[in-house]
Amino acid sequence: MKIFNVSEDFYGEKLSIETGKLAKQADGAVTVRYGDTIILSTVVSAKTVMEDQDFFPLTVDYRERTTAAGKFKGGYLKRENKPTQKEILVSRLTDRPLRPLFDDGFLYDTILNLIVISADKKNDPDALAILSASAALCVSNIPFHSPVGGVRVGRIKEKFIINPTNDERQKTDIDLIIAGNKNGILMVEGHSNMISEKDLLAAIDFGYAAVKKQVEIQEKLIALVNPAKENRPLFPLDKNLIQEIRETYGKDLREALYIKEKQARNKAIEEKAKCIQEKMQEKYPDKNPKSIVSAINESEREILRQTILNEGVRADGRGLKNIRDIWIETGLLPRTHGSAIFTRGETQALAVVTLGGAKDAQRTEDFGSDVEEPFYLHYTFQGYSVGECKPYRGPGRREIGHGVLAERALKAVIPDKKSFAYTIRVTSDILESNGSSSMATVCSGSLALMDAGVPVSAAVSGIAMGLIKEGDKVAILSDILGLEDALGDMDFKVAGTRDGITAFQMDIKVEGISHEIMQQALNQANQGRMHILDIMDQNLSAPKELSKNAPRIYNISIPQDKIGLVIGPGGKNIRGLTERYNVSIDINDEGTVSIQSEEVSNADACRQEIELMTSEIEAGKIYKGKVVSITNFGAFIECLPGKEALLHISRISHKRINKVSDVLSVGQTIEVKCIEIDEKGRAALSRKELEEENQS
Repeated sequence: MKIFNVSEDFYGEKLSIETGKLAKQADGAVTVRYGDTIILSTVVSAKTVMEDQDFFPLTVDYRERTTAAGKFKGGYLKRENKPTQKEILVSRLTDRPLRPLFDDGFLYDTILNLIVISADKKNDPDALAILSASAALCVSNIPFHSPVGGVRVGRIKEKFIINPTNDERQKTDIDLIIAGNKNGILMVEGHSNMISEKDLLAAIDFGYAAVKKQVEIQEKLIALVNPAKENRPLFPLDKNLIQEIRETYGKDLREALYIKEKQARNKAIEEKAKCIQEKMQEKYPDKNPKSIVSAINESEREILRQTILNEGVRADGRGLKNIRDIWIETGLLPRTHGSAIFTRGETQALAVVTLGGAKDAQRTEDFGSDVEEPFYLHYTFQGYSVGECKPYRGPGRREIGHGVLAERALKAVIPDKKSFAYTIRVTSDILESNGSSSMATVCSGSLALMDAGVPVSAAVSGIAMGLIKEGDKVAILSDILGLEDALGDMDFKVAGTRDGITAFQMDIKVEGISHEIMQQALNQANQGRMHILDIMDQNLSAPKELSKNAPRIYNISIPQDKIGLVIGPGGKNIRGLTERYNVSIDINDEGTVSIQSEEVSNADACRQEIELMTSEIEAGKIYKGKVVSITNFGAFIECLPGKEALLHISRISHKRINKVSDVLSVGQTIEVKCIEIDEKGRAALSRKELEEENQS
């Protein structure tokens, strides 16, 4: 057994990559260790291509084993099953920078399995997954262009940090993951607390320097292993056929491509493509029909790209920087807590806000602990939004990724739980789609939050930027169409307020882009974002009053040693409060009591009773108390719920009293004043002193 290992100090932690020990029957397998977090990554690629295969079937499956942190999985079923939301997001995060680095025409089914086998609860394995997947490909026999590095960048007190720990991430104002190779940046994703474009670029530059170090480490491993790459047959596009189609039918295809309305354009392209396919098949009967279709699709791509680069005209007739027409409506759904519809061109998102209590928070399981999220967003994309007839089977990976991106964009403006006690859920249904539906979700979600009366700190808008690059020719597109996303080289989504950026995601389909292109894209995105915010402000510029349909919630803090008193034996007290006032009550371990009710008066009355229950009798205060028992030397008065104090016979009245029962009876309500608290914490009451005060 021959084992190869490279290890280096990497920004304060030892980073090591090892191959040759585990999973040796895979085409490539490595373990990547950073601190005590270890990922086992394997890759296997099919040796043959399925008949009529016309796309590259790359699958990345990232999984976190709870055993890696010495934990049992929560819930009834203890075996890991379908991937969690985080696992899906990291799978997507890893896939995106790797996909452009396979040869054109490499159509072999390829599967990367990434398993976290040790988790130190300090270093999150998500950015490490990119490095480990790249290293597995590099030591395998699979053709792969170049090593890819992936790091997280944080910033604390204006200082950038590579791979901040989980504790440090709680203090950062930027959380960014960047991937790239020696030729440039391939992927950026993250969120921030309203930072400037200049700061984002600085963070990316800082992260890219670390990415290049990871590339160098992998190159050392490759030199040690010296893997023999298989010379597999490729299935590239037929360039001669593409040229012939462009020369013969280019004018017809351009006419179809430049129809402004999406459905009409798609129909015209389909009809033209079908006609061209029939003629080319008749001329070349031996050619595979799918190769002709692929050549037609590539011809369309080249025509659109060249027209944009040479003439600056896009498929719907816009210039490079123009934003599609926008219309907005808020408060359109009468029974929801908040609603808004945002339409930009042929992309339309309906957002609905629902407000609830602590029990409605989203609970997720992590290596370190279980997490409760009081704000979350769900994004749904069904076939009808693009005119397709297909059933909906639940959210896919793309929907989960788009939803989390929009959630991160809005999270920066959500008030904290102390100032706004509600759990907030935003749902976004994409009713129409022609590009940039995640950014439409940001805009509609922002408006719906203000419609619900959530005191957000600012409005948030989002825009998707595109890129067409051929040699030295570059065109950056604002507010891209679905067609421009599919045929372009970049999808760069930027969301934020007037004060700065809150979320971003960039995918590149070419091998890296320069700092200058990114700077231009960010500046152009800023102009578009401000334009959209201007239109949003015309409809709704500030949060409304809290929706009349929303429940009323009070949060109060009680001493931790009083939690048991409010709950009562077997939950008796809290059940009584719930039934008496028709409210829902939640108490956490810190002593925060959340009272939720549809009626303000009920919630307020319940709050007052709990405050009384958890208060202590104080010297100098006057109480209306109930006589609970009578003795020879006085009466015990319940001044507060569960809190009794002695009213001595000598302090009941100025008149002489022979027996306490002559003037007081059990169950009687009287006014008393606490005159002192002795060294043992016992309260002494007086009724006589109140008589004196009333007479004076």
